[in-house]
Amino acid sequence: MNSRPSQLQAFERLLNILDDLREKCPWDKKQTMQSLRHLTIEETYELGDAILDNNMEEIKKELGDVLLHLVFYAKIGSETNAFDIADVCNEICDKLIHRHPHIYSDTVVKDEEEVKQNWEKLKLKEGRTSVLEGVPKSLPALVKASRIQDKVKAVGFDWEEPSQVWDKVQEELAELQVEVAAGDRDKMESEFGDVLFSMINYARFLNINPEDALERTNKKFIQRFQYLESKASALGKPLMDMTLAEMDVFWEQAKKGTNTK
Repeated sequence: MNSRPSQLQAFERLLNILDDLREKCPWDKKQTMQSLRHLTIEETYELGDAILDNNMEEIKKELGDVLLHLVFYAKIGSETNAFDIADVCNEICDKLIHRHPHIYSDTVVKDEEEVKQNWEKLKLKEGRTSVLEGVPKSLPALVKASRIQDKVKAVGFDWEEPSQVWDKVQEELAELQVEVAAGDRDKMESEFGDVLFSMINYARFLNINPEDALERTNKKFIQRFQYLESKASALGKPLMDMTLAEMDVFWEQAKKGTNTK
């Protein structure tokens, strides 16, 4: 691993390169925070993919892409004297010190859960009126549900046992079936949302990240379906001309190939 001076030197190199690009590159000169926003989101998702694949080489590359964006925003901020990279670093350093009084002050905590509770209490003291203010509105719904549940848990609003949460899942499923039978689409959608929310809550009690779990299933399905497509192509037979029974043969082969059920 690189020494701290080498790490700082590498970071300074990045800052210098971005200064050059901002001054000399036609594309980089035109960028704004607004034009970079969707690219930053894309880079973050690519990092997430690399993490799910546990591909260290790709994680390193994607971290670099994300870091470039962070430095880019700071560079743009410095051009209007709003803030620069030092301000950004000092802001997060001050926040970390303030929110870790068990490290930088005399507060005593017994475990990770108490650290989370103190974190939320400190944020409220900083001026927030709700523990849910820190949940970004633009988060995907599944991730947002997880963050909402984490936030309210930190202030004690939570179930006590996993069995209680599972009972709630069953209750919501029953309510969904009632609305399905009634045929009211709006109520069905509402109840379906309740089912998803309760399942995400149950995942939390099982220490499962629902986003990761669903993405694993997405990847598994893609792998199996592409195997099915390759087999159909080898036979010279379009999928739409195959029966479900024919497709299921290859699907079962794909399942065995991934050692999953």
